[in-house]
Amino acid sequence: MNSHRSKLAYICLKPDETLQPFVESIWMVKNHSDEENAGIIVPDGKIDLFLFADRNGNFELFISGICSEPVVKPPFPQSTMFAISFYPIAAEYVFKASFAELQNTRKILPADYWGFSKDDLDDFQTFQQKAVNIVSSLLQEDIDDRKIKLFESIYAARGEITVKALQEKIYWSSRQMNRYFNKWFGITLKSYLNIIRFSNSLKQLKNGDFYPQLDYADQSHFIREVKKFAGVKPVILNKNENDRFIQLSLMPEK
Repeated sequence: MNSHRSKLAYICLKPDETLQPFVESIWMVKNHSDEENAGIIVPDGKIDLFLFADRNGNFELFISGICSEPVVKPPFPQSTMFAISFYPIAAEYVFKASFAELQNTRKILPADYWGFSKDDLDDFQTFQQKAVNIVSSLLQEDIDDRKIKLFESIYAARGEITVKALQEKIYWSSRQMNRYFNKWFGITLKSYLNIIRFSNSLKQLKNGDFYPQLDYADQSHFIREVKKFAGVKPVILNKNENDRFIQLSLMPEK
């Protein structure tokens, strides 16, 4: 468990091996603070399913699509959130639905979606096992190996790979890959590569290293990309005043 300034209690578990191509992690955050500060979510290339209860006991279940820009999250004092973070391939093989219209936004789901309820927020370990069982039961058996290899290649390269190189490696045309990304996620493959590259730069930015370590053309290009995806310059992102950049607040220290 990581605790950031004793305000946010965070646990993150990796899924069973069979689910790893589809589920990035299952996690929880308990906010012990009374402060009414809005948060900012920066793009990380994931689809997220959330169970959320506020300090008054109000319960909400919602899902968010891929972010291509910073998204403001309303204040969430004295609250509990459990979540499942999915790789985009889950859209087709778990949800069996396009997330193109959920880019940079979220959708409220029925309170009993997938058999979840407010009671699942009582115990994280129980929730984690229930989540694994549910996703396993929904997983479509007939899976295109090219898509598995496509995402594995993107993550292994930390986004530092061209569309052309992916085309040659996966034996899938750039036109077909872009059609796939636009249909299921509402973005181009190139945009997704840029998101993953930015996400892989967050650790260095948290540590105060403002010089690009990945394949940006130069420091000016790096700064522009950070401003595009975080809404601020790298130095402001690093300061993270009032813990407003939630992913940085939950990220382990050096």
